[in-house]
Amino acid sequence: QVQLVESGGGLVQAGGSLRLSCTASGRTFGSYAMGWFRQTPGKEREFVAVISGNGGATYYADSVKGRFTIYRDNAKNTVYLQMNSLKPEDTAVYYCAGTYSGSRIYHFDNQYDFWGQGTQVTVSS
Repeated sequence: QVQLVESGGGLVQAGGSLRLSCTASGRTFGSYAMGWFRQTPGKEREFVAVISGNGGATYYADSVKGRFTIYRDNAKNTVYLQMNSLKPEDTAVYYCAGTYSGSRIYHFDNQYDFWGQGTQVTVSS
């Protein structure tokens, strides 16, 4: 089973930026599509962004399009989420997830095979 470790969360003021990182175990990272999701208490987990295994395709939720950028470095087994122009409504626990179907772009959480533990992002107004 692939292990994912997220980092980079924290507290930031509205309008600020954060970069989340997610590093995977194993030797076949480039064969996994990787996504970011987020969740707030009492709400369902929400799709944020996804990137294909070779980095050639990305897809974003409308709520973050133009503000967030997902990218990856397969040599470092790491996927990133650059978050700019943060808003208080971006406050959530952010999770990275992966699927063995590296060429597919999925945005439903039940399509992912392995998950990280989550990292808290808090945006103050």
